Amino acid sequence: MIQLILGGARSGKSRFAEQAAKDSNLNVTYIATAQAFDREMQTRIDHHQAQRPKHWTAIEEPLYLAESLMRVDQPNQLILVDCLTLWMNNLLMHENAELQSQECLKLFEVLAGLQSELILVSNETGLGVIPMGEISRKFVDESGRLHQQLGQIAEKVVFCVAGFPMMLKGEK
Repeated sequence: MIQLILGGARSGKSRFAEQAAKDSNLNVTYIATAQAFDREMQTRIDHHQAQRPKHWTAIEEPLYLAESLMRVDQPNQLILVDCLTLWMNNLLMHENAELQSQECLKLFEVLAGLQSELILVSNETGLGVIPMGEISRKFVDESGRLHQQLGQIAEKVVFCVAGFPMMLKGEK
């Protein structure tokens, strides 16, 4: 089963995803996409690491998500990916301009064949004003396209606001 959990910054989406992973009673592999380019981001990463159960397997993968998913995939396991918008940012800022489209295609090819349960966490970026800069608009557009495609194939889609999950698709 694929679950997509969306929400704004500090909406409770990661906490909700981690609780769902704990509640699954499956072995959990956590794929983190963040990169610490500054002290504030390192603090965020440290906080997330401290919140995770120590027995979870953790993998840091900022770019090649599909390959990581294939490498760790196995039955009776849950893979939690946090977060897709950081992954998208990493791809868009990469020196290879084609990497973003290549890696998104690879992701969709891999998703259909996974044996693991999957929880994907991402920031909903389309609720605010349209950004003024070209790269910011591209980020919002590409994130939105990714979310729409994932929403179509996910069995469950949750939108978190102020710590409250709202079921958009799947079990109520």
